[in-house]
Amino acid sequence: MAHTLIRGGTVVGPTGSAEMDVLVDGEQVAALLRPGDMRLGVDLAAGAERVIDATGKYVIPGAVDCHTHMELPFGGTHASDTFETGTRAAAWGGTTTIVDFAVQRTGERVQDGLAAWHEKAAGQCAVDYGFHQILGGVDDDALKAMDELVAEGITSFKLFMAYPGVFYSDDGQILRAMQKARDNGSLIMMHAENGIAIDVLVRQALDRGDTAPFFHGTTRPWETEEEATHRAIMLARLTGAPLYIVHMSARQAVATLARAREEDLPVYGETCPQYLYLSLEEQLGAPGFEGAKWVCSTPLRSRAQGHQDELWQYLRTGALSVVSTDHCPFCLKEQKELGLGDFSKIPNGIGGVEHRLDLLYQGVVEGRITRERWVELCCTTPARMFGLDGRKGVLAPGADADVVVYDPAGHTSIGLGKTHHMNMDHSAWEGFEIDGHVDLVMSRGRVLVADGEYHGSPGHGNYLRRGPSAYLR
Repeated sequence: MAHTLIRGGTVVGPTGSAEMDVLVDGEQVAALLRPGDMRLGVDLAAGAERVIDATGKYVIPGAVDCHTHMELPFGGTHASDTFETGTRAAAWGGTTTIVDFAVQRTGERVQDGLAAWHEKAAGQCAVDYGFHQILGGVDDDALKAMDELVAEGITSFKLFMAYPGVFYSDDGQILRAMQKARDNGSLIMMHAENGIAIDVLVRQALDRGDTAPFFHGTTRPWETEEEATHRAIMLARLTGAPLYIVHMSARQAVATLARAREEDLPVYGETCPQYLYLSLEEQLGAPGFEGAKWVCSTPLRSRAQGHQDELWQYLRTGALSVVSTDHCPFCLKEQKELGLGDFSKIPNGIGGVEHRLDLLYQGVVEGRITRERWVELCCTTPARMFGLDGRKGVLAPGADADVVVYDPAGHTSIGLGKTHHMNMDHSAWEGFEIDGHVDLVMSRGRVLVADGEYHGSPGHGNYLRRGPSAYLR
C-alpha cells in the first residue's frame, strides 16, 4: 500500500504546535509521528512511496472556505468564476474544501435550485465541495424541503434580510424557518442588513446625484447592519434556533453578537478578509469608477471609525468564529461597469477564495492572532461549524489527507499576473505583500500544487454530504 511521509515540519492545529511527521495512507491521514517515532513500524515511514521535506515549515490542514458563490447570478450577470476556475484558484491558495450556495428565488422550488447547482458543479471541481441552500421564499413547500435537504446532507439554510424582491424574507418568514431549523437540527445563516431601509437610502442618494461607487457604502451604514443583527438574534432567541451571521463588517453589529454569546445563545459570526484590511475611504473612495472593484455587501467600513481593528480583536477573543471569503467575483469590464452612473447596479462581490489563508497569516506575522488561531479560523472551526468535523479541517488519523505545507519564511506578492488565478480582470488585493507562502497543497492524498506548479484537475473534488453542526449536537 502506497504511503506519503511529510517529514520535518511543525504541525499546527487549533490547540497547539509540535514538530511531527505526517504519514498519509491513500486518501487519509494514517498517523502523526514524533521525529524518530517508529511505533507503527520502521517500514511504514522508511518505505514511503513519496517523502515531502517540510523542514522549517508549517504543516496544517487544508483550509475550508464555507462561503463561496461560484457562477452566482446577480444584477443581470453572474459571478465570473465557474466551479472549475474557482476551485482551481482555491487550491492554489491552500483551500481544499468549499461550501457554496445553491439558490432558490421567490416563486421557485427549492429542489430545482439545488438540482441546478449540482449540475453546475458535478465533474468540475478541483477540491471537495458541499452546498448550503439559499431560501429566497419561505412558504409551506420550502419548509417541507428543509427537512428533505437535511436528510440529503444539506444542513444549513441562508436567509436574507436584504434585497427586497430578490431574496428578502420578512420577520414572519424568518421566524418560521428558524422554528423548522430548531426542529430538524439545521443551522440558519443570515445576511443581516435592513434591506427596506437601505432601499430608501439608495433611492435618496441617486436622486441627489450621488452615483459613484463610494455611495454604495454610505447607503448601507453600520446602523442597518447592527439593527438587523439584533433583530435576527431576537428571533433566534424567541424560537430557540441556532444562528450564524455571515460577512459581518460593522464593529457595532459584532458587539451585539458578542453580548448574545456571553448569554450562551447559540449564535455565531463570520467575517471576511476584506473587512479586516480594506476600507470605505481607501477602496470604495478610489478615483473615478475604480471603487467598483470593492463593491460588496455588507460594504467596506470606515477605517476612521475603527471597524477593522475591532474586528481583529473580536477574532482574538472568539466573538467571531470563522473567516470565510464570500467569494463572488465580477470582472470590472462588462460586469462591474453595469453600474456606471448608478452604483446600485454594480454587481456586489469581491474575489478572494485564493488569498484567505495568506491574508490571515499576515495577521499572525503582525501579532494580531496566533498561528493556532489562524488554523482554527480558516480550517478547523469552519469544518466543525458545517458538519465536516473529523474529516476536514484537522490533521488526525482517519481524517482526509487534505494538507498544506506553508513556508513562514516565504513571500507572496498578490496581484494580477503574480499569484492571481481567479477568473477576473483585476484583483481586489493588487499590491498586497504577504510574509509567508503556500508551498504544497494536497487534497485527499493527491498533490494539487507543488513547486509553483498546478497538478490538479476538474473532477477530483467530491461532493460532501454534511452532518449537523458540531456546535449544535
